[in-house]
Amino acid sequence: MDDKIFVVGHKNPDTDSICAAISYAYLKNQIEKTDRYQARRAGQINEETDFVLKYFGKESPLYMPNVGTQVRDLTIDDVEGAPDNVTIRLAWDYMSESGISALPIMREDGSFEGIISDTDITRYFMDAYSKTIMSEAGTKYYDIAETVNGEVVVGDPEEHFTEGRVIVGAASPENFRQYIHKKDLVILADRADTQLTAIEEGASAIVICLTGEVKNIVRMAAQSAGTTVITTKFDTYTVARLINQAIPVKHLMTKEGVVCFKEDDFVDDIRETMSKLRHTSYPVMNNKGQYVGMIGSANLLSAKKKHVILVDHTELSQAVDNLEQAEIMEIIDHHRVGTVETINPVFFRGEPVGCTCTIIYSMFHEYDIEIPKDIAGLMMSAIISDTLLFRSPTCTPRDQVAGLALAKIAEVNPGEYAKQMFRAGSALGNKTPEEILHQDFKKFIFGETTFGVGQISSMDTDELYDIADKIRPQLEVEANKSGMSMVFFMLTNILDEDTRLLCYGKDAGEVVKFAYNTDIGEDGIAFLPKVVSRKKQLIPAFMGALQNG
Repeated sequence: MDDKIFVVGHKNPDTDSICAAISYAYLKNQIEKTDRYQARRAGQINEETDFVLKYFGKESPLYMPNVGTQVRDLTIDDVEGAPDNVTIRLAWDYMSESGISALPIMREDGSFEGIISDTDITRYFMDAYSKTIMSEAGTKYYDIAETVNGEVVVGDPEEHFTEGRVIVGAASPENFRQYIHKKDLVILADRADTQLTAIEEGASAIVICLTGEVKNIVRMAAQSAGTTVITTKFDTYTVARLINQAIPVKHLMTKEGVVCFKEDDFVDDIRETMSKLRHTSYPVMNNKGQYVGMIGSANLLSAKKKHVILVDHTELSQAVDNLEQAEIMEIIDHHRVGTVETINPVFFRGEPVGCTCTIIYSMFHEYDIEIPKDIAGLMMSAIISDTLLFRSPTCTPRDQVAGLALAKIAEVNPGEYAKQMFRAGSALGNKTPEEILHQDFKKFIFGETTFGVGQISSMDTDELYDIADKIRPQLEVEANKSGMSMVFFMLTNILDEDTRLLCYGKDAGEVVKFAYNTDIGEDGIAFLPKVVSRKKQLIPAFMGALQNG
């Protein structure tokens, strides 16, 4: 992720936005001989664009609605998980050597099970008054021997201490008999009589201190009674202090309610969680739920901004969410310069042509990069879409030259292809009014006024009327939901080169009347002959009306 640069268009992307992202990412990768440039989409693709992608065998770009800093953009500490049967002693040693304050615990299959922190361990030793905690934890005899730097000399090291107390046999054999219980684990000095007494009283195990040897009589008695014998050269005080560190971490670890973060989580969200819980470390999981590492509050300082290239827009209101948290590397656009701001100087290419892909077509030639058939098809489709098959007033000679040249590379007849593409784009029978409105919808801010304009283009007049009846009530819903004072929707007839404009908002009538010297009908529709372009005809006229009050 570190070296990736994402090429992304605007929200509610149209064909130019998607095709420009794919084509420009391809061009940049060819120029730099890399694969670091990746196309993304900031919204759902519409039917027209879906038709284009399928026609030329291209996958839809991955969805990226937000470019805010995520957990995956942080330095994630590579903390290897420990098995749940590792001892507290080994866990503590590993944490101390690694300088970490929490250790993830894993199951045998490698999946995340829980977590143990240095706080859990210190709290355990401060509060460990129970003499049965080692048997309750099912501590393995091998782990007990390892923890006290000893050896199992009688019995099976893989067996577990599962019943009884841990006691120190410091009394004489006579007094000791009154104190010991069956199944206890007894810590003893190097006295054969006391050792034999513990075995006779049914001890599960004995730990013999200050020696590495066991007298034959003791060994034989232990074997006969089934008592495990561990020897160590440590004294009884040291063994008594260390032995509780032999219990497995699964007995102390936090298993329920562990707060984990996902790589896709946004830093703004996890920062709030961290401030509330104040844990030292948190596990991080990937999309498959697999453990990948640990992060803490200090890791937030390592956040790396995403690198993005914007195509087909310069309006912040149209841009992917949290754009201010990303680093904009380039902007390629054919609209007016909007409200997007950058911290550093960037490569900006804005030209007064009808389509972003026309600019990208020129750049292919400038860099002498051959245009593949599928990429040519995408760019041609974007130009046809944005210029309404060269009929729109936004269309320039450059758009037409580029569109026809790309059609030749793509081996399609632009006129026949356009009919199929526009027909696919206006086939909206299964879509909800909200989906139709947002198929190609842009929000604009002018002074204190915020308004939105959607557009559908079709070659079928009856189909446009059907869409009008379906979408008219949705304008009010969208205005109330998004806090816009006015919402408009253009129903553009490609063949007749006119638009029926659906309008909502208390000032909508005044804006339309000032801009086009026409009134909105009782059905909420204004007829605009020879108006087909939102960018070049509608928006400038509306801006002029708003500027003049």
